[in-house]
This record gives sequence, structure tokens and C-alpha cells, in this order.
Amino acid sequence: MWRSICSTLIFLLSISFATGQERKPVRVALYADKGTSSSSDQLLKVLNSYKDMEVRTVNAAEIGEGKLSGFDLLIHPGGSGGSQGKALGETGREKIRNFVSQGGGYLGICAGAYLASCDYEWSLNILDAKVLDKKHWARGFGPVDIKMTTDGRKYLGVQSDKETIYYHQGPLLAPANNPDIPDYKTLATFDSEITKNGAPEGVMKGTTAIACGNYGKGRVFCFSPHPEKTEGLHEFVHRAILWASTRTE
Repeated sequence: MWRSICSTLIFLLSISFATGQERKPVRVALYADKGTSSSSDQLLKVLNSYKDMEVRTVNAAEIGEGKLSGFDLLIHPGGSGGSQGKALGETGREKIRNFVSQGGGYLGICAGAYLASCDYEWSLNILDAKVLDKKHWARGFGPVDIKMTTDGRKYLGVQSDKETIYYHQGPLLAPANNPDIPDYKTLATFDSEITKNGAPEGVMKGTTAIACGNYGKGRVFCFSPHPEKTEGLHEFVHRAILWASTRTE
């Protein structure tokens, strides 16, 4: 516990020194419209537990009208990535791309990670990732083991190489090798798998579970599983927001 607190303090100080100024509360826009699920309620509860954030909900119409300009970061939560992307329409998706490319942050959790990829007609195309085994996206849910990379331990403030996290049919991510988008960093890979509903064995393990990358002057952070629904890992959400909301120069 003490190591985790110290790690978070060092992380916050490093961001403050990097920007050359004391960090103000992060202005967070949480997407709340078609395609979200009950996990949004749990996410909002986690977000509201942190005093260094100001959280407001936004719908697809508001995003299309350019209302993201008053925020530092946008979160797309769990649910259906396709429904969220289609609700946004091309106008809304372009507004998000512009927001991130100009220095805004993006956090995608499960459905939000599907949405961030560059693999569907409704994708945002802000993370250089494709989705493996689309046929078996409904492979089930439950706890899974993830293996942390060196970057993952540093960014998320953990000492252990492995963590257990709740999974609910999130994307199995892999590099898309899109020349127009910077390569992402793998922060964790799946170290166990769920193979329900006809999903084949040997596919999920080793694929990217947590990733982050740059898009223009902005940053993108994606979780396939659900840290906000995993006791003891809520701080992952906090640290992801702090990293993604820091402008890339």
C-alpha cells in the first residue's frame, strides 16, 4: 500500500516538473449516450473519488457540436463500441480526432478501446491497433491474469509482473501498422484466457490488454479489461487519466 502511494506521488511530481507548473484539476468529459452500459456508473463512482478531477457527462450531439473544447480528456466507457461510434456519426468522430490531435486526451475502456482502434468503419482511428478474432468477440467474462511490461509497471505504478483484472469481452489488440498513426506501447498482455461461446483456445493469451500511444499532440490510453470494476486496481484509471491528459509537445 505504502509503495503504491509513494509511486503515485512520484508520478504526479514527474508530471508537474515536466510541464513546469502545478497541475490543475483535470477536466474530464465522460461519454454518456447510446452504447454505454452499467459499468459507466461504476466508472463515475471511481472518478468522483478523486479530488484532482472535474467530471462532466457529454452526449453524442454535444460532441458533434464541438463541446469537447472545454475539456482536457474524453472517456469512452464500456458497452458497445459499434453503438457508440455510430451514435457519434462521422461528424462526432472527426470532432474527437481533432480534439486529440490538438492536445486532448482519450481514455477508452473495453468498448472505448474498440472505438479507438483503426479496424472498423465506425472506428476513431486514433490508436494504431487492430482487433483479433472479431468473430468471437463475445468470448465471455470473468477474472483474467495480465502480464505487465516494464512500461506498464512504470505507467500504472505497480511492482508486480502480474495482476488479475476483470474482463468483459474487450478487444484482443495487436499492432495495425498504420503508417499514419504512431505505434502504441504495450503496457500489459493477457496471460490467461476466456474461451466461452465457441471462442478458440490459444488466441487471447499474449495479445495486448493495455496500450497507450500518441495521436498528434494528444495521448490515447486504452484498457481492454475493466480496472474500474476490479477492487484494488481503481488507481489504474486515475494514472491513465493523468498520463493521457498531459499534452505531448
